[in-house]
Amino acid sequence: MDLPLAPLSLSADQADALSALYRRGTPANTLRAWERDLAYIAAWKQAALDRPLDWPESEAVALRFLLDHSQDLTDTPGAARDAALVLVAGGLRRSLACPAPATLDRRIASWRAFHRMQNLPSPFDAPLVSQARARARRAAARPRARKSGNPITRPVLEAMLATCDHSHRGLRDKAVLMLGWASGGRRRSEISALNLDDVDSRDFDARGLLRVRLLSTKTTGPDLAPRLPLKGRPARAVMAWITVARVENGPLFRPVSLSDRVLKRRLGPEGVREIIRHRLVLAGYPPDFASAHGLRSGFLTQAALDGAPLPAAMALSLHRSPAQAQRYYADVEIADNPATNLLG
Repeated sequence: MDLPLAPLSLSADQADALSALYRRGTPANTLRAWERDLAYIAAWKQAALDRPLDWPESEAVALRFLLDHSQDLTDTPGAARDAALVLVAGGLRRSLACPAPATLDRRIASWRAFHRMQNLPSPFDAPLVSQARARARRAAARPRARKSGNPITRPVLEAMLATCDHSHRGLRDKAVLMLGWASGGRRRSEISALNLDDVDSRDFDARGLLRVRLLSTKTTGPDLAPRLPLKGRPARAVMAWITVARVENGPLFRPVSLSDRVLKRRLGPEGVREIIRHRLVLAGYPPDFASAHGLRSGFLTQAALDGAPLPAAMALSLHRSPAQAQRYYADVEIADNPATNLLG
């Protein structure tokens, strides 16, 4: 699906050039989210009002969208429920339950972004609609759900690493887990996107230190690509994988065949998820004990348990918001907080 990336005043060539510019300058994950949200809101309006999207959209339609997505429709017959059933049948909506506030916020943010792309005012900025959105968020408030069932803290990680042998698969999985955890809790997309030339090994022989460049994250881009330190066991694990797998260029992490042969193509984000799931099971944990986000939450949780200052942990995790990173520190059982032992 094409994104609405141009006002009507642009020529076709200019619109195509603008579309290409947005796609080059926007993270792939953001583009995928925009496309999903555009498909959803277009399908919702067609189902609810039997009309395509308008640019700019009317305040009445924006308010109707808020009202339709601010209540549980399971036992609420009417037009809103009928439209929701169409979306469920089309695979665009999971159930008739009230969507999470974060889901509604994301779809509205995308809708507003589509208006900005066309240099148009957003109906969600209207006072009445804006106030209704705030009330809807508060009415649907619920306890914050973790992105991972459990954090992969150091003991869990060590149990997973103990299942990795000296095969190509074992060495790759050990390097993936160690790099993903020790470099600040990397997202699976960030791990899979790494190339060999993103790993600076000039200080490895003298200091056992690697510097890992992240060309694209949720908070940085290629122009501000951070270089995160990786040292000790994690650095040695990454170098062992590079040496044994004979990675000379291209993707850093790659699939391994059933015969334990290293393939040339890139290991995708789903491959990273499967590694975590597989190693959890081998370590004796349920497969759903933690998601791939468990590496990120585990790093920050362990930092809190070890008494590491929040700014020091954020320097590696690359969280832009202290409040967001602080949540992981707040999740630590208060009795385990190092501050409770100040007097011994």
